[in-house]
Amino acid sequence: MNIFGAMYDKTMQWSKHRFAVFWLSFVSFIEAIFFPVPPDVMLIPMSMSKPKSAFRFALYTAVASVVGGMIGYAIGYYAFDWVQGYIQQWGYQAAWEQAIAWFKEWGILVVFVAGFSPIPYKVFTICAGVMQMAFIPFVITAFVSRFARFILVAKLAAWGGEKFAAKLRKSIEIIGWSVVALAVIAYIILK
Repeated sequence: MNIFGAMYDKTMQWSKHRFAVFWLSFVSFIEAIFFPVPPDVMLIPMSMSKPKSAFRFALYTAVASVVGGMIGYAIGYYAFDWVQGYIQQWGYQAAWEQAIAWFKEWGILVVFVAGFSPIPYKVFTICAGVMQMAFIPFVITAFVSRFARFILVAKLAAWGGEKFAAKLRKSIEIIGWSVVALAVIAYIILK
C-alpha cells in the first residue's frame, strides 16, 4: 500500500501554497491547546522547499505556539474541572500525571524541557495553569524553548533542502510503515 507517499506529496504541495504560513501558524496555535498533530508536519516541508525562509517559518511557529500555550495556561488556570474529563478521554492521563510530578519537582524548568519533549505540549500548557505558575516566566520560557526547537527543526530541514526532500520521498513508505509498526509494538508493550 502506497499511502505514505501520497500523504508526503500532498504535504509538500501544501507547503508551497500561498496560505501555508497561515496554516502553519494555525496548526501551531491549536496544537498547544488541543490538536494532536505537531506543527513540524508543516514546518519541515516548508523549510525544505523554501530554505531561505526557514528562520521566518520557525519564528511564526514559535509565536503561534506560545499564544496557543497562553490559552492552554488559561484553560488550566480557570477551567480545569471542565477539561479533566477530556484528559482521560483523549488518553493523556499518564502524560498528565508525569507532567504534574515534573512540575512539582522542577518548576519552571519543565516548561523549557516541554518544548523538546515527546509528551504533547498541550499537557504542559494546561498543567502550568493548573499549577498556577507565574505567567510572565511561563511565557518567556515557553518562547525560548519553542523557538529553539522550531529553529533547530527548520534549519535542519532547510539544510537538507530539495535534495533531501527527494531522497526522503524515495524512502517514505519504509519510514511510514516502520513508525506504524513501532507505534503498535509500543502500544502492546505499554498496554
